Amino acid sequence: MFEKIKLPYPFSGLEPYIDTKTMMVHYERHYGAYVDNLNKYIAENPALAGLSLEDLLRNYPDDEQIRHNAGGVFNHEFFFTGMRPGARSQIIIGLSGKLLQSINRDFGSLEEMKNQFSAAANGVFGSGYAWLVAYPNKKLAIITTENQDTPIQMGLKPLLCIDVWEHAYYLKHLNLRADYVRDFWYLVDWVRVAERLG
Repeated sequence: MFEKIKLPYPFSGLEPYIDTKTMMVHYERHYGAYVDNLNKYIAENPALAGLSLEDLLRNYPDDEQIRHNAGGVFNHEFFFTGMRPGARSQIIIGLSGKLLQSINRDFGSLEEMKNQFSAAANGVFGSGYAWLVAYPNKKLAIITTENQDTPIQMGLKPLLCIDVWEHAYYLKHLNLRADYVRDFWYLVDWVRVAERLG
């Protein structure tokens, strides 16, 4: 059975960019519901017990319950752990070496990558995510996914994502998604992104 991950920061840790109430509701209610629903489905289908989120997503792409609930758990955990309080203080450490070289190679510059990522996030129609991913050939790209679909199902390696479902930002940013996306850049844990790239 899956348990909710422990956040690497308190609910208030992402202030003022993401407010405490949004984080509390997002974590407890939205993410928590995906964990509960996934565990219920696994209990009803014991052959799935013991599989990781990645295994569930890779091996059962046509199972809507897995796609929705395992995807919801994976995406939320990836989003939550891709941010950290005071992230800007360690940006140089995270963006040294291979990560920055890969970004410069595939986007021309960090600013261009951020511009393309932000445009993709703002362009998601309805609910979904924008992702920085690596293809098997190591090329970096920006993609979007609808609802709780994940790059895992596409054979891609996720590095960074932003949740653009309205529950991720509406309490603070109302319908101003672009403001939320702008604020997200103050929180990106570039050290974690570099670790994910490997």
